[in-house]
Amino acid sequence: MDVALSSSKACSSILYTFTPFIRSNSVLACSGSNNDLKRRTVIFGSSLVLASTTLLGSNQQNFPVESAVALEQIKEKEEEELEEEEERNVNLFQKTSVSVVYIEDIELPKTSSGDESNVEDNAKIEGTGSGFVWDNLGHIVTNYHVISKLATDQSGLQRCKVSLVDATGTKFTKEGKIVGLDPDNDLAVLKIETEGRELKPVALGTSSDLRVGQSCFAIGNPYGYENTLTIGVVSGLGREIPSPNGKSIREAIQTNADINSGNSGGPLLDSYGHTIGVNTATFTRKGTGMSSGVNFAIPIDTVVRTVPYLIVYGTAYRDRF
Repeated sequence: MDVALSSSKACSSILYTFTPFIRSNSVLACSGSNNDLKRRTVIFGSSLVLASTTLLGSNQQNFPVESAVALEQIKEKEEEELEEEEERNVNLFQKTSVSVVYIEDIELPKTSSGDESNVEDNAKIEGTGSGFVWDNLGHIVTNYHVISKLATDQSGLQRCKVSLVDATGTKFTKEGKIVGLDPDNDLAVLKIETEGRELKPVALGTSSDLRVGQSCFAIGNPYGYENTLTIGVVSGLGREIPSPNGKSIREAIQTNADINSGNSGGPLLDSYGHTIGVNTATFTRKGTGMSSGVNFAIPIDTVVRTVPYLIVYGTAYRDRF
């Protein structure tokens, strides 16, 4: 305000003193007096002062406007960057979620009549989890603990239902049959009948070159809510977590992307949509069952080494000798 006020006073003063010079100039033009040069010099000098002061005043008056324009441009740029980030997240989810499956662990009721026509309708859902399409042959990768009841079933009443979509987006459900198990690494491979449907396998990445701080995305079915996306960062690398049989899973990935009950077996993705891990465990707040933000995934390098053996031999390489 002080600057603006001083500028206004100076401008008014110059404009006021400038008026007589204009009038004198008219007189000079008519009279042709010997003092022409002196008066012209005074007029010229006064004009310079006016031009300089007017320019200064103009800059001072425009400064707030220019600042507002600059701030608006910054705001627009930030909004554009946010929109671009959101658009990337949306595209990543749309591209990768079709490879994620919903797994239901069910127990069939005991029947004495032998009539099994309505058995599945009365089946009891004992748990849910996630998995992902490994190849077009119908192999599904998940956690061992997701299908552990089926793996250890002695009654013949346990079943595993796998729901997914094909490459055209058509949803279907099939029974999953166990192909291979690796409890040490909490991994399992199921097989479904594709019946000629084209599936969309995940794009495999690597975990050896991950860096703490890079973005990651978890897709799964927490608490039965299918195709849920959570976003976070790689919080730590080289972690050691317990496997279902009490052994240690090494080189686990730690992330703050929410992994809750039902997320197990789903993929952990990088910003390019490549699978970098299999979501498997979380530390929970005592008595709540809620994620504490300390979550873990099996590194994809371990998965890539293990799954081919599970498909061909049914067990991990180390278990064959």
